[in-house]
Amino acid sequence: MLNDPATSAIPRRATGGGPAGRTVLMVEDNEDNRIIYATMLRHVGYVVHEATDGEQGLAMARSTRPDIILMDISVPLVDGWEATRRLKADPATRDIPVVALTAHALPSDRARAEEVGCDAYLAKPCPPQDVASTVSRLLGVAA
Repeated sequence: MLNDPATSAIPRRATGGGPAGRTVLMVEDNEDNRIIYATMLRHVGYVVHEATDGEQGLAMARSTRPDIILMDISVPLVDGWEATRRLKADPATRDIPVVALTAHALPSDRARAEEVGCDAYLAKPCPPQDVASTVSRLLGVAA
């Protein structure tokens, strides 16, 4: 079941401590969204890698092994649904938490996110603070 930002579910990869050195891969084709969310995440101490399409996101996930992935759904080449499905099917990346960060905000979209393996779901527009707190919660990082 997807983690709801309002709940305090036990994160999959809880490691404690602060965000220093923890990496976030953001797969997002909209430059404004990348700037907004990456700036907030860097401000609180995360290292952020950025991919602008699903193919690049898959390659970067496999090469950099980020601690968590923020996945937009409507990205070029390979959409976020398929990219997440592939990541969760790959033994090398299946344990990396994936957060759907998307404008696809219908209940059926949330259900599909869960179906393909997303660990959490955030509908855009989403306040940057909510993105940072969801990342921290899933990684077990103290606020």
